[in-house]
Amino acid sequence: MNSSATKTNNLQNFKINVKVKLSALWISVMFCYVYGDFFSLFVPGRIQGLMNGQSGAGATTPWVLLMYAILLSIPPLMIFLSLILSPKVNRFVNIVVGVFFTIVMLLVVGTSIDKWMIFYTYLGVIEITITCLIVRYAWLWPKEEYSAQ
Repeated sequence: MNSSATKTNNLQNFKINVKVKLSALWISVMFCYVYGDFFSLFVPGRIQGLMNGQSGAGATTPWVLLMYAILLSIPPLMIFLSLILSPKVNRFVNIVVGVFFTIVMLLVVGTSIDKWMIFYTYLGVIEITITCLIVRYAWLWPKEEYSAQ
């Protein structure tokens, strides 16, 4: 052991790459989406409504289900795309998709104010916060530093 080394009680902290941060945020928001949809099955009358062909946005049709599938396939794709896209494209896509899902969730939360949907409103606020963080991290993407030699 080097006698000139001083011990500290500081915990080591690693700088996390912005791509990993964005991917982790998309994972987090995905869990909130899944939990919100799962918990909504416990709302009285919800399952019966689904069985009768009624979704949260009206009548359920094959095309409505396809639209839901397309919409909800974007966040899981963003988990992967945030890790592999080039920084310039990655930044742009995360800002656009993050803003889009923030707006979607603002509309969902605004139309979900109900005693039985308080959990949905709560998760929606968390989802809005996460998607705003996605936009913020992408917007403030670190620039490369060049040193003059």
